[in-house]
Amino acid sequence: MTDAMPLRGNWNYPTAIRFGAGRIAELPEACRSLGMQRPLLVTDAGLARLPVVAAALDILRAGGLAAGLFSDVRPNPVGADVLAGVAAYRAGGHDGVIAFGGGSGLDAAKAVALMVGQSRPLFDFEDRDDWFTRVETAGMAPVVAVPTTSGTGSEVGRASVITDESDHTKKIIFHPKMMPALVIADPELTIGLPAAVTAATGMDALSHALEAYCSPVYHPIAQGVALEAIRLVKEWLPAAVRDGTDIVARSHMMAASSMGATSFQKGLGAMHALSHPCGAVFDTHHGLTIAVVMPYVLAFNRPAVEARLTALARYLDLPAPSGRAVLEWVLRLRAELGIPERLAALGIGLEAVARLAPMAAADPSCGGNPRPLDAPTLARLYEDAIEGRLAG
Repeated sequence: MTDAMPLRGNWNYPTAIRFGAGRIAELPEACRSLGMQRPLLVTDAGLARLPVVAAALDILRAGGLAAGLFSDVRPNPVGADVLAGVAAYRAGGHDGVIAFGGGSGLDAAKAVALMVGQSRPLFDFEDRDDWFTRVETAGMAPVVAVPTTSGTGSEVGRASVITDESDHTKKIIFHPKMMPALVIADPELTIGLPAAVTAATGMDALSHALEAYCSPVYHPIAQGVALEAIRLVKEWLPAAVRDGTDIVARSHMMAASSMGATSFQKGLGAMHALSHPCGAVFDTHHGLTIAVVMPYVLAFNRPAVEARLTALARYLDLPAPSGRAVLEWVLRLRAELGIPERLAALGIGLEAVARLAPMAAADPSCGGNPRPLDAPTLARLYEDAIEGRLAG
């Protein structure tokens, strides 16, 4: 297949998704379907400088919408970014949000749409106990999500990851209605994404599906979605990295990204627990950090998921199906994509472990890991990832 046109459809899983090349042209109609006339497009500062954002604004304005732009969002968004976005929303008299970009832009935009109608502080809505019930849902703004990378899957998520600058921790802000009402998933928007970013975000998509697949939580629907998402990454991520203009590979990776995020309602695990503190403290790229720690976590978890990994190896048509075969495939993929082998390459040394390990232990992602996690265990995993010690 060389033509992406058959890779097109309207899906409702878990939200309404308009998938296919060229569908960004439907953005004005999508906004109007949610009652927007003056949408605020929220994205990150780096993306805002690229032609893709200007083109989207041109489409909106040609469609008769008085669209505004807010782009003061950092690669790892912080609470102050969200508050600034709320101020821009109110100052411009906007009536909805377009969440545009990769994970940082999407997460910040969803948090802005939440906070425009709240009287409590942002971190009062952290994903703890029943804190989401504090949200005043009537004031939330409608959201159209437009992903421009294939990794985070935040376009189909009910939460945003935002760094609390007061203690330098990444916190998950959650409410069921934070899920965008409509998604435009146009793989053409990922054309031209640098190879390194394509690789890192693609490994993030893989981690979502792989951690969900390994989670002990019973959710056979998510289990099936995760399994196929892993296969799509295996088949198409190397091609997307080799040739950024391969629209078929880009399409399959965009689907895999949404599928990974859909599946991780089953749970995440140590890959994310280890990565979140690195991003909060050292401002590392989330997908890249995930890619570095992935084999160390997989090796650690193997005793608890060997049978499941063996089944995965069969589905992926790996030789000599086993947990070891999956680990070796991940190592080969990581090398092929040019991912560093150790956290030390990201500027994280052993001196940071004492600070990072307790933060990782407090991360809610720990709850989905197939083996129990505590601060000493996570400290050993950090040390392994920093020094390149791979068990199994």
